[in-house]
Amino acid sequence: MTGPTDLPVADTVDVRSGPEVAPGLLSVLPLLGEWHGEGVAAGGDAGDRRFGQWLRFAHDGRDFLAYESRTWLIGDDGRVEGPGVRESGFWRPRGQDDVELLVTSPDGLIELYVGTARTTTSWELTSDVVARTPDAPDTTRAVRLYGIVEGALMYAVDRAGADTPLRPTMSARLERLR
Repeated sequence: MTGPTDLPVADTVDVRSGPEVAPGLLSVLPLLGEWHGEGVAAGGDAGDRRFGQWLRFAHDGRDFLAYESRTWLIGDDGRVEGPGVRESGFWRPRGQDDVELLVTSPDGLIELYVGTARTTTSWELTSDVVARTPDAPDTTRAVRLYGIVEGALMYAVDRAGADTPLRPTMSARLERLR
């Protein structure tokens, strides 16, 4: 069998199709959609690495956004070199300006962020809980900034380790696909 799977309750990435948007989503509604673009991952001693990214924020009528992100490494010649970071989770608005973000990755890292809407199109989140498996990246604290600037979704992720201060980890500029 090929093609999309039809589920009895569908997600949607826009406000024109699928279930109605829950009123609680208004503070994160500008994120809704699919986004695509490029970014840079800080590589430390190995140097910075370019990556491509596809990101999706969808809803099913309840008051959270399902979040999915996939990246791929891009070489100096512009060719795709293989898969990069992958994560999924949920954006959970809490009241008018507060928001929670739950993120998990196959690297063995689980992060729970709390934050606020800085404006109607920007959000600042700080990790409240970081859990990791023994072989996960050394992360004890993280901060994420997201903003929509001139129609593009821009974000930056900073992380700290047990013996390292908060430092840039990755950032990107993504254009809306739909």
